[in-house]
Amino acid sequence: MRDTASIPTTSPRSAGAPSSSSPTGAIRTLGANPATAPIVLHPGDAIGAGRRVVYIILLGALTALGPFTIDLYLPAFPVLQQDFHTTAAAIQLTLTGTMIGFALGQLIVGPLSDKVGRRRPLLAVTALHVIASVGAALAPDLTLLAVARVLMGMGAAAGGVVAMAIVRDLFGGRRLVVMLSRLALVSGVAPVIAPLIGSALLAVMPWRGIFVVLAVYGFVMLVSAIALVPETLPKARRGAAGGATVLQRYRSVFSDRVFIGVLIIGGMTFSGLFSYLSSSSFLFQEGYGFDAQQYGMLFAVNSLGVVLGVQTASRLAARFGPQWVLAFSTAVLVLASLAIIVFDQLGLGLWPTMAALFVFMTACGFTFPCVQVLALDRHGAAAGTAASIIGACNFGVAGLISPIVGWIARDAGITATTMASVMVGCAVIGCLSLWLIVRPRTVERLAP
Repeated sequence: MRDTASIPTTSPRSAGAPSSSSPTGAIRTLGANPATAPIVLHPGDAIGAGRRVVYIILLGALTALGPFTIDLYLPAFPVLQQDFHTTAAAIQLTLTGTMIGFALGQLIVGPLSDKVGRRRPLLAVTALHVIASVGAALAPDLTLLAVARVLMGMGAAAGGVVAMAIVRDLFGGRRLVVMLSRLALVSGVAPVIAPLIGSALLAVMPWRGIFVVLAVYGFVMLVSAIALVPETLPKARRGAAGGATVLQRYRSVFSDRVFIGVLIIGGMTFSGLFSYLSSSSFLFQEGYGFDAQQYGMLFAVNSLGVVLGVQTASRLAARFGPQWVLAFSTAVLVLASLAIIVFDQLGLGLWPTMAALFVFMTACGFTFPCVQVLALDRHGAAAGTAASIIGACNFGVAGLISPIVGWIARDAGITATTMASVMVGCAVIGCLSLWLIVRPRTVERLAP
């Protein structure tokens, strides 16, 4: 495996030339005329397009492990409720446990990766995921399934945190926007297409088979990480991010007002998304009469909205600034979730509700990459810690908020109105955080 120092630092104009680095970390490739040689501000600037594609695919697959772990079994909720003879709220608590485990795992892995490097925490925690997935497949009762799901969440935590930290190790400025937008595309689309894949799996296997598939996925990621993921954090930078201790690293990011603001925006956006995901299987399969395959197709359609949002946001953020993209997307989140309630109360039926959900998912796609860019661009020296806080907030807060839908609907059942009520509250809090805490006019433009 190669360290950052072994990543090529040549450019097309000076291939094969030696290089020198400055105290600021910029690298100058030395050709025939060193005075005019290009400066590479970040190690990843010298990586070829082909290798960047490899990084995107591999890091994207690692990032997707978390959302797939959380969402692949959503279509099985009604079946789980019948098999374990329990309530919908109890089944939703297994989802809550998974997301809380995912959040705790990220809080451990992120600072640890700043201290000891990226590879070792990634390998150890991914191995835990494989073991816990096998345990979930064999769980004889709901309690043991819930415990296994918490451990699965912790085991899946490393992929997203380490992937974002590696990207921040290698890139900065507008190229960071592009690379993070690709990861945001995965993290935004994966929760949406996972139930589609889960529905297809349920057509050919019992619900326990879904956890066997997750165990195989985790094992493939473990082997791939061993073989292909390099160590991108040089020894000289380990333990030096924001201070010598974990507490100092956390203090360095939590003292940043903009980071706090986008953290709230990200957490509220994910909470609105997962309020929809955790309740949609009951709403559409029991309320609207969808079967598992039709329910999966609903997610496939919504995934197109996330893709559209992420890809458009990456271009607009580089041109206008991610803070102004967030100004648009947070407002749309509020309006779309309000529209779901209005359409349901007017009795307009399925299609208007689905259209408003598509708009909501598209606005989520606009939001995710902008949150990551604003948070990580400001904290390159503590990328692992910052990434872990983002992930922990997103999934931890979402895990706590999403069961509220089931609690509100405990007597009358889940409806579009009860689902969207939580989505509206989350969207409003995110919108207020942007204008009262982040304050877009005070945020500097991204560096080239």
